[in-house]
Amino acid sequence: MHAAAITSTAEYLALVRRRRAYGGVLTALFVVLMTTGWRAADARNAGSFADGIRHVFDFPAEILTEAARDWANLPGYLGQYIPSLIETLNIAAVSTLLGGVCACILAILSARALAPVAALVTPIRRLMDVMRAMPEIVIALVLIFLLGGGPVPAMIAITLHTAGALGKLFSEAAENADLKPLEGLASVGAGWLARIWFGILPQVAPNWSSYALLRFEINIRASAILGFVGAGGIGYDLRTTLQWGQGRYDQVVAIFVLLFLTIVAVDALSDRARTRLVKGGQAA
Repeated sequence: MHAAAITSTAEYLALVRRRRAYGGVLTALFVVLMTTGWRAADARNAGSFADGIRHVFDFPAEILTEAARDWANLPGYLGQYIPSLIETLNIAAVSTLLGGVCACILAILSARALAPVAALVTPIRRLMDVMRAMPEIVIALVLIFLLGGGPVPAMIAITLHTAGALGKLFSEAAENADLKPLEGLASVGAGWLARIWFGILPQVAPNWSSYALLRFEINIRASAILGFVGAGGIGYDLRTTLQWGQGRYDQVVAIFVLLFLTIVAVDALSDRARTRLVKGGQAA
């Protein structure tokens, strides 16, 4: 008994030493990669990071100084850019709606236990991988080249990315659903569509709605960012005011204030809605 205890202690200590050795090797590798990567990036940069870091707050200070000087103009600018903000919200809402509908279809077709054609599961999963991997800004730049500037390229780009991202989340939620209702519906002769509609959707609807609301918040930020490349919305106005430079910085602050208040409001509302959806779904 004593010998067995000594053997167990020795094995435990050996395991601890191996873990420490692995941790030390990984830490050293991480430090080497960070150091070499930092030096390579700093060497390729237009200026030294050490010299530039001292001026990192110069531009924000210049913007805030001018905005403080012309603070009386801010209320008027807030009203001026509301139409652009509404356009940004419309882009995000339509993209979320269209992407969510596509994601529902892709999720059902890619869920192994639910797909009507098993051979389509892997191709559809790879398709969603491609849709998620392509950044919205890359898709938008290509579409702007083909279609011209405006909200349509942004809407298509965000819709494609949303369909891929939500399709993955929806598919996982559908695969975790209880399959017993499907068996009961099948026993009374219900078809595949009826089994999905009455057996799966009531289970996954709260989570799917929660994911969609979260994605809507993300799409608001994405549509504002895409405005910088000419895809319309308030992001385009922000790029224009920044390009004009001094004399327009009070407008820049007004746009940032509008974006901040909108994102905070949408986040608060969607958080409450997601909480009620998920809790309601669990209670049901």
